[in-house]
Amino acid sequence: MKRILFIDRDGTIIREPADEQIDSFDKLRFVSGVIRNLAFLREKLDFRFVMVSNQDGLGTQAFPEDTFWPVHNFILQTLEDEGITFDDILIDPHFPEDNAPTRKPNTGLVEKYMNNPEYDIANSYVIGDRETDRTFARNIGCKSLILSDEGITWNKIAELLFAGERIAEVKRATKETDIHVKVNLDGTGKCDIQTGLGFFDHMLEQIGKHGMMDLMIHTKGDLEVDEHHTIEDTAIALGECMLHALGDKRGIERYGYSLPMDDCLCSVCLDFGGRPWLVWDAEFKREKIGEMPTEMFLHFFKSLSDAAKMNLNIKAEGQNEHHKIEGIFKALARALKMAVRRDIYHYELPSTKGML
Repeated sequence: MKRILFIDRDGTIIREPADEQIDSFDKLRFVSGVIRNLAFLREKLDFRFVMVSNQDGLGTQAFPEDTFWPVHNFILQTLEDEGITFDDILIDPHFPEDNAPTRKPNTGLVEKYMNNPEYDIANSYVIGDRETDRTFARNIGCKSLILSDEGITWNKIAELLFAGERIAEVKRATKETDIHVKVNLDGTGKCDIQTGLGFFDHMLEQIGKHGMMDLMIHTKGDLEVDEHHTIEDTAIALGECMLHALGDKRGIERYGYSLPMDDCLCSVCLDFGGRPWLVWDAEFKREKIGEMPTEMFLHFFKSLSDAAKMNLNIKAEGQNEHHKIEGIFKALARALKMAVRRDIYHYELPSTKGML
């Protein structure tokens, strides 16, 4: 079955002016990155390209057709010159108050695809720039990529469609802990952290927030005994989840950061090369920070390194113990963000060995 990209025009392919009407050439500007990435997707993937656009009042005195078609045809010709052609172009001319069944987010224009078993609608996408485009996708029964969402650009759209989402989930249950972790390496920093240890939650949140990855960690541990199993097992589950989310690691930067925080300087360098190792050069004078024993910091990073199969080199200097460990977690987050960045235009394993 073929998949479809239902692609909006105004605000998605071309910039939308304040009056929301592209009726002259001096208003025409292409959205940044659209041509390069649409050409890449057209060449590399087998999606059917369908343009779906609302053009309010097209053909009326307010928006004569002779001001629309010259610009529209120029857009199509420009795209075609770059290898971008559309299999279908669907334009609805109604005003919003007409409540026409063919006007997005209604699905009248695309029902011929929705009711056709030749198409894989569930794995098709609407690409747009408005909340109505998201609603349109829900009404069709497909996914959506919306340019107004945080972190969504044409570069990111091409990356996600070509290389796939990097989302993984791990559940780990022992007699001592019950852990559920979910990671989206291409997220926006949304976190839902619940381990029963407030300071540990605060540190884990740094990974998601500063690493720009969505992170859900729910841990129920035997805190009536002590904190050891909760911290160590959470690190194991988080590391396994990151490893699964990375997939085959094609196109990633692989390496990744030093970070000052007030009186402290923290360095976290890492390598997702498949060979776990930890170098730990950080001393703490306090027994605990919050409810978290400082002796467990090393255990956390050692378990994370082993489970994620990454080399971690961590150094920290400074006087304030809270700042020191928070700086380490933030530096880890930035190193992760750097290392997991993908380049689909150089989609190779970052290794001369041919494997990681």
